[in-house]
Amino acid sequence: MVFRLVLGCGTVGRHVVTRLAERDSVDDRLLVVTDDESVVETLRDESIPARQATPNAPDALENVEPPDVVFVGGDRTDVNRTTLETAREQFSDAEIVAYLGGNPTPGDRAAFDTAADCVVDTEAPIVDAVLERTTTPVAKRVIQLRRQLESIDGRLAVVMHNNPDPDAIGSAVALVDIAESVALEVDPCYFGEISHQENRAMVNLLDLDLRNLDSADSLEEYDAFALVDHSRPGVNDDLPADLQADIVIDHHPPRGPVPGEFVDLREGVGATSTVLTEYVDRFSLPFDSATATALLYGIRVDTNDFSREVSSADFEAASILRPHADVSVLRQIEQPTIEGETLETIARAIKNRELRDSAAVASVGRITNRDALPQAAEQLLAMEDVETTLVFGFRDETAYLSARSRANDIDLGETLRDAFDQIGSAGGHADMAGAQLEVGILTEVDDCAEADSIVSVVEEVIRNRFFEGIRTRPGVPVGTYDRTSEWLFTFSPPGDELEDESHE
Repeated sequence: MVFRLVLGCGTVGRHVVTRLAERDSVDDRLLVVTDDESVVETLRDESIPARQATPNAPDALENVEPPDVVFVGGDRTDVNRTTLETAREQFSDAEIVAYLGGNPTPGDRAAFDTAADCVVDTEAPIVDAVLERTTTPVAKRVIQLRRQLESIDGRLAVVMHNNPDPDAIGSAVALVDIAESVALEVDPCYFGEISHQENRAMVNLLDLDLRNLDSADSLEEYDAFALVDHSRPGVNDDLPADLQADIVIDHHPPRGPVPGEFVDLREGVGATSTVLTEYVDRFSLPFDSATATALLYGIRVDTNDFSREVSSADFEAASILRPHADVSVLRQIEQPTIEGETLETIARAIKNRELRDSAAVASVGRITNRDALPQAAEQLLAMEDVETTLVFGFRDETAYLSARSRANDIDLGETLRDAFDQIGSAGGHADMAGAQLEVGILTEVDDCAEADSIVSVVEEVIRNRFFEGIRTRPGVPVGTYDRTSEWLFTFSPPGDELEDESHE
């Protein structure tokens, strides 16, 4: 429910009130306060709640509950100015849209800019401007997010997915800025590690203060939790699976119900950073340079420099961020030193590749840095006649898989879910996806030759499942793989959306 308070009802205000009454849902509320008795009677005849009082008188608002949005809509500039100042003092947390009136002085304009969130100074566009600020889905989400944040009593943890990529990191620091603007204590948190060289460069160069949690850490110091760039506790993070999230903001398609008090899932945008850019902008917050740079880099990475799953909202967000981002830092982030181990992993992927039609699969064996896998998958994709790649390796008890594609008739996210959800967690986008498979039996084998033999069988299972998934295309059940080898895997619940970006 959104409560809108209209103070003053002149010529422009009357049009706004009529349009608001037409657009509001049954759960929304509207109240008009004006000193014109005839207007009050007319509005009441139209079943629009109205009260006769002088809008700029302090006692006129004493018994009015705090609104979400205030519109100052009288005709006179001097009256609207005092009404605006009174409303701002009385309702400090409300979003205020004010009509400047007919004859503003420079002093009036400065006062309006200081007290109002949005100032409109011409009659023609004011109705559409007010409606856009207060009745669109975006406006309602902003109001609901503010309300949810203000309802939190205590410390908030903004949790990224495990081993966060730039989109998750940028989204987290942006939500921290928003939460701090409503006086919340908040930490950006993640489990796992930030091992990709560009991600580490991003965190270090922007001096981002992120908290690295361990699965054994107590979470009792936090009274509320927000998830960014993923949507289910316990799936691709180390939070308890039964945790009730207070806020969830993501752009990936969910694979199950998403619990949360405030949930914003935007599958139509290319990055969660795009959504957070919109929120920072609509909260009327100044963009911190580090946050703007992180958000812009997150959008660029997730959309592959605006060439993959990009939307108009991504371009708009980038145009908002560009004046505030540090371009010199972006250049440094994008040119880090590549570690020798990453180059060795890429070399093993090229050497061990198995090609069937236009799909290439490669096992790189034991790894210590899982971030090398998506880079190896990207390198294989650059080879002639290759349109789809899968690179996988083993670390501790887990097989990590990373896939890439530039084929128009393949949805990698669905392909990996079909192939591997039964024995692990899988998901992602149409052209980039990943999976994790628990291979618990490896830790029970002491003999190296026996362990190598088991690894060979696991590799064959992964290859067969992936090639079969590619052959049958997304949405068609996988039918010809070696079920006798499934005992090698310790089964885990199907995943939601395993984040496997090129900069994870």
